[in-house]
Amino acid sequence: MTEFIDKAARFQRFARRSPRQAVKALFLVLLGRLRAGLIRPASRSGFLASVYFTFFSSRFYREHRAVLSGIVANLNSDIAIQRSSSQLRRNIHRLEKGLIMRPRRAVFAEDYIEATVSLFLRGAAGASLDRDELKWAADVLTTYFSVVSETPRIKKAKARFLAWSGQAPTPSFVPYPSSSRANSDISFDQLYALFSERRSVRWYSPTPVPQDLVEKAVSAASLASSACNRQPYSFLLFRDPEKAARIASLAGGTGGFSKNIPCLILVVGDLSYYVHERDRHLVYIDASLASAQLMLAFQTLGLSTCAINWPDVEENEKALQAAVGLKAHERVIMFIAVGYADQDGHIPYSQKKGADVLLQAL
Repeated sequence: MTEFIDKAARFQRFARRSPRQAVKALFLVLLGRLRAGLIRPASRSGFLASVYFTFFSSRFYREHRAVLSGIVANLNSDIAIQRSSSQLRRNIHRLEKGLIMRPRRAVFAEDYIEATVSLFLRGAAGASLDRDELKWAADVLTTYFSVVSETPRIKKAKARFLAWSGQAPTPSFVPYPSSSRANSDISFDQLYALFSERRSVRWYSPTPVPQDLVEKAVSAASLASSACNRQPYSFLLFRDPEKAARIASLAGGTGGFSKNIPCLILVVGDLSYYVHERDRHLVYIDASLASAQLMLAFQTLGLSTCAINWPDVEENEKALQAAVGLKAHERVIMFIAVGYADQDGHIPYSQKKGADVLLQAL
């Protein structure tokens, strides 16, 4: 409602300037009132909501296009020339979940094992696929074929896989007992202290951020949970202060401090990792999980951070797309400012909600 009041106030200002501006402002006010009257009834069903966003708001147009562009890019993708394959990663992770199931079924993954082996062999024949990703897939497939009962389809896929000459004698990138996990001696109090130390810092010293520290932090961030282990995101790094400031200024919430940012990371979600519309939110979930770990990792390396909101504003989206060359299926999740904190700079208190407010026992 505040938006409509603001438009009415603008109408009064424009009316004093010229008839054309007054007519335009009046149209916006009337359109705003119409939209305000339609929002409640449109919210009562999916069909009416779709009608509303077709004729009265274009706010979702870019998201619709991004989702469809992602599906098309996925269908057109070729593992032979990719560093990473979302479909191979998903299927190998599905095999892993089948391998750890209790009780494990004698026959599983029959409906997608042939496609998985075909993907794997094409990726192995190329020179682009990440070697660790290839080894993980090979080791899991080796383990799978060693335990699954054979059906005609599984037998056919197994024969094709075993004809590949790269199997490891002892697979190591495979499921393992929970007791074999890496051990950490970090206590809850120590972890809580790290969470408390990491604050949103907006004032930085001009000291450059070392590339190797960024790489270490990203390696830690990559250990975050991800749906089917697809990791549909990337981190675009700007270490040149001038360029970092220019890109940061495109975000609406950086007024007054964007020129102080020595290093900027754009967190980008890639919708080409999916072929179903139902998965469109996973880029936001997975990228945010990784970003949280990224900022905590930076904190342990002596670097401060600030997560910067990137709202869906058409003009800013177009400007950023032109500046960094984003594809239609790539969506910016957030910006992250990185740098050595100016110890004289202040940070907001930002009182957080307590567990009594956030937690609901059902």
